[in-house]
Amino acid sequence: VLAGVTPEGKQQAVCEHQRRYGCVAFVGDGINDAPALAQADVGITLGSATDVATGSADVTIVHDDLRRLATTIDVARRSVRIIKQNLFWAFFYNAVAIPLAAMGRVPPGYAAAAMMVSSISVVLNSLRLRRLARTG
Repeated sequence: VLAGVTPEGKQQAVCEHQRRYGCVAFVGDGINDAPALAQADVGITLGSATDVATGSADVTIVHDDLRRLATTIDVARRSVRIIKQNLFWAFFYNAVAIPLAAMGRVPPGYAAAAMMVSSISVVLNSLRLRRLARTG
């Protein structure tokens, strides 16, 4: 936690932490935090942040409750995991079903139905995030 530090001091502290520890996230809400937010690997602001701070940040938590930061990170991680799952199943379908349909091994109606099931499964898989958002 840095308090009573100049904007340049905050930015230098972020640089020092990056050099020492690697990836750095910085949470700020004021004009004085903008340089550090821009320097950080992940800049995070809250909904009540100044426009300059919000413009410098990568993520804005709409609510003004800093305790939601952990939930936000969890949702982001789960989102990436679900995106990867969806891409896997979409590529799997395209790699298997389309060539089989093109070779005439699968009737076109079955291929179309499989495509529809693939699309529905992607949507249903993504909807799992809504449940997380309600509980977080």
